[in-house]
Amino acid sequence: MKAFKMAMVAAFAAAAASVPALAQKGPVAQACKDDIAAHCAGKSHQNREVRNCLEANKDKVSAACKTALDNTGPGKGMGRGMGGMGGMGGMGGMGGQQ
Repeated sequence: MKAFKMAMVAAFAAAAASVPALAQKGPVAQACKDDIAAHCAGKSHQNREVRNCLEANKDKVSAACKTALDNTGPGKGMGRGMGGMGGMGGMGGMGGQQ
């Protein structure tokens, strides 16, 4: 039983380690690749560090990057949070706007 638990922990750790790699393939990561290197080098793709850095430097980033930032993220149907679901309003009227 202990070996099974160890195997499950190892599998979970491997799956969790792959998440940042997936986050780096989204529309912002693609459109802002050069801007990330120029303005946000060393920032983590976890915990929105890169996104926050790009937003803070929005006046310096490329037009394509600005568009990607404006069209993604919470409230835009993409990114983290429930914003794309109207704050749960998108779930059949379960407490959100009608």
